Amino acid sequence: MDQTIRFCTTADGVRLAYAVSGDGPPLVMSATWLTHLEHQWHSLAWRPWLDAFTREFEVLRHDSRGCGLSDRNVGDLSFETWVSDLECVVEAAGFRRFAIVGTCWGGPIAVEYAVRHPERVSHLVLYGTYARGKMRRTDTPAEAKRGTVLGDLTRLGWGQENHAFVQIWSSLFQPGGTPEHSRSWCDQMRAATSAETAIRLFQIAAHTDVRDVAPQVRCPALVVHSERDMIAPMEEGRLLASLLPDSRFVQLDSDNHMLLADEPAWQRLVVEVRRFLAEPSNEVVTCRKSLSLDELTPRERTVLEAIAQGLNNPEIAQLLRLSEKTVRNHITRIFDKIRVKHRYQAIVMAREAGLGGAASPPVAAEAGHLSRAPDAVPTPRQDIGLNTTAFARPITSARRAPATPARRSR
Repeated sequence: MDQTIRFCTTADGVRLAYAVSGDGPPLVMSATWLTHLEHQWHSLAWRPWLDAFTREFEVLRHDSRGCGLSDRNVGDLSFETWVSDLECVVEAAGFRRFAIVGTCWGGPIAVEYAVRHPERVSHLVLYGTYARGKMRRTDTPAEAKRGTVLGDLTRLGWGQENHAFVQIWSSLFQPGGTPEHSRSWCDQMRAATSAETAIRLFQIAAHTDVRDVAPQVRCPALVVHSERDMIAPMEEGRLLASLLPDSRFVQLDSDNHMLLADEPAWQRLVVEVRRFLAEPSNEVVTCRKSLSLDELTPRERTVLEAIAQGLNNPEIAQLLRLSEKTVRNHITRIFDKIRVKHRYQAIVMAREAGLGGAASPPVAAEAGHLSRAPDAVPTPRQDIGLNTTAFARPITSARRAPATPARRSR
């Protein structure tokens, strides 16, 4: 996958690396413990996430200070700098309104950012995360002890493939994984940061607590958690969901903190996320206007109906017996006529106009076209473009300094 890597500088002089990849509505992924913008494309844990999101969204990611391609030797590491770094990256990338995905200790960062910038965050997706770190869970002292032991093992066995630490790490994060997954974790450790920095980051995350601010989140939130997650217990996910005013909770049948691409829980995760992000946010989009269908030709209305039902371009092409290029041309003209830039905006407007719902007739071919009968219309695809083959696509990366850092507003 092509990605563009750029750099920005924080108020305290730290240079951060960030990457933009994919095409579609804007989506921000808050940073997690171990980040490396290039290595994540080779990671068996992260590649499925990147494949899924970048096929339908324009995704913004960054390396945390102390990690990856960002400055490694930094003095100020804290939860506050994590949040301010996300603010800096969003500004540099020119993103204006977007959904945020927060996983593990990226979840509290996403929550805090959403509270500080409600005008920017449309949706909040929180996976395998929590409102309080291990050291804040005074009602579960075993969690704090486990965190201390993991910190000691980190210092001793960081990035050593045959060390007991890596085996323990893998068994906690992906107990259903293979030896290849363990090696992939080990590679990511070495690429991301040093053992000393990893421990500092781990300690900050362990003392994180957003229980007081979570009730102030104004956007809808989706909280998804594996039932037998040993890194972030499911009870912590339930607690977080209970604190968010407009949230729904989804429990996955899995042992893995980072889901495997071939397990059923992963397929359900992408279904839930895709469905959630297609819904309108609580805030009224300022550019939204009532949709008039009068300007659309019958064929364009049929294509828009299919879009509203959640079908992607190949599925629309197959259904209407058209080439994908023809479908793309129809969509370009439709977007021009209804004055939208992104597919999700078209879906929202079309559904508000009565298309794509249960009361709306199924998409069928016009007279004279070879097509399925209405009762054979396929169910809209229930994923977000996942290609479960870990290395299915070539990976290229472009690194260049932002000669003109300003990007278009989204």
